[in-house]
Amino acid sequence: MKVKELMTKNPACVTPEQTVQDAARAMEQADCGLLPVVESSNGGRLIGVVTDRDIALRAVAAGKGPSARVADVMSANPRCCKPDDDVELVQRVMAEMKVRRVPVVDNDGHGVGIVSQADLALAADQRREISDQDVAHVVESVSKPGRVH
Repeated sequence: MKVKELMTKNPACVTPEQTVQDAARAMEQADCGLLPVVESSNGGRLIGVVTDRDIALRAVAAGKGPSARVADVMSANPRCCKPDDDVELVQRVMAEMKVRRVPVVDNDGHGVGIVSQADLALAADQRREISDQDVAHVVESVSKPGRVH
């Protein structure tokens, strides 16, 4: 199975200049916990990701207000996959990096999608070339203490 078969396409994005409050509002509107960070509001190359956890720990817990810049709390240079990669690569990235979501980029580095643990679980539930054991391994690996950056 290829990444493009289960990724969520065209995710909501933010730029590094936007505020943490902008990011939180975009997450609320898109009902998601991760936003790709792109070079400009017209799109552009993916340069990072910001999660609801980043906002909680790197902004709120650090005493930064809602006007803090996304650039100050995002995770830069995330591991990504391409649409034509095999899903096994996404599973490996999630397990090794201890992340629940992996951005998908095209050959120019532009964000085109996201694959989440939920996407893997849905594919396994539909018996689409991903086993329950594969999903369980990813969830177990991601859930172990000690996040890798």
